[in-house]
Amino acid sequence: MSEKLVRKAIITDAGFASRYLPITKTIPKAMLPMGNRPIMQFVIEECVEAGIEEIIIVATPEGKPIYEDYFNNNVNRIRKQLAAQGKEDRYELVQQVLDYPKIIVITQDPSLPYGNGSPFASAKAFVEHEDAFLAIYSDDIVFGNPGAAKTLVDAYYQHNDAAAIIMAEEIPREEVSKYGIVSLQDGSYHDGQENILVNIVEKPSIEEAPSNLASYGRYLLTPAIFDYLTVSGTGKDGELWTVDAIEKLKQSGKKVLVVKNDSKWMTTGDPENYFKAHLKFVMENEKYGSKIGEWVEEISK
Repeated sequence: MSEKLVRKAIITDAGFASRYLPITKTIPKAMLPMGNRPIMQFVIEECVEAGIEEIIIVATPEGKPIYEDYFNNNVNRIRKQLAAQGKEDRYELVQQVLDYPKIIVITQDPSLPYGNGSPFASAKAFVEHEDAFLAIYSDDIVFGNPGAAKTLVDAYYQHNDAAAIIMAEEIPREEVSKYGIVSLQDGSYHDGQENILVNIVEKPSIEEAPSNLASYGRYLLTPAIFDYLTVSGTGKDGELWTVDAIEKLKQSGKKVLVVKNDSKWMTTGDPENYFKAHLKFVMENEKYGSKIGEWVEEISK
């Protein structure tokens, strides 16, 4: 196959995160911390690992200046103060952020319907001439190497005739009723092969679930998706759904593949799951992570 490139990623954070109010009236949900980094940085680093050269963040009007400040402001005053105190090494973490690939922040097109597909449609002009691009929900984070973004890009380089590739992760059978479960052409997933999507069964019973592979917010899409991410493409509850557009793409005769994530997917979509994900991050990445069990025991007395 001829070489096709994946150079760009769209990351969505265009919601108001009402389950996190009041803090999200001022701070975008994806700017909540994972250790000393915001969730959004954690997701961007996944894109950097995948070789992405340009990232488009779709934010609310209130969130746009916050992202622009975080990823572009060199806080020169702080840098000079650290230098004067002999603590220049602390600025290295800021410089890492400034050295990321190009980051563009836009707001969602207000003329589009409500729905999780509208942020991607809002960024159409940035990717419509690309071979393919990553489409990522910042609610979902992935622990481990390689990250989901690199797995998707690598899969596209092997199967670049696919119109879309979606990420899935194996979950316990007893949890299938909570997620969209992937149905595959050959019935089950086979490593190293083209695993062709049949459809996604939303929240099936254990008996009805076609597999234990759950789809989540990591997609590799081609510009063909924009034929279906339109004002007239709404579905359930009058919303514009990314999964609906992928399903229509498949029904048009285009190939849609599924790749399995061997890392650990967690969501930050609600406060409880955010806490679990943050706890995992701290335990695995912070020097004080090994003390968590001791602290829990201490404060439980």
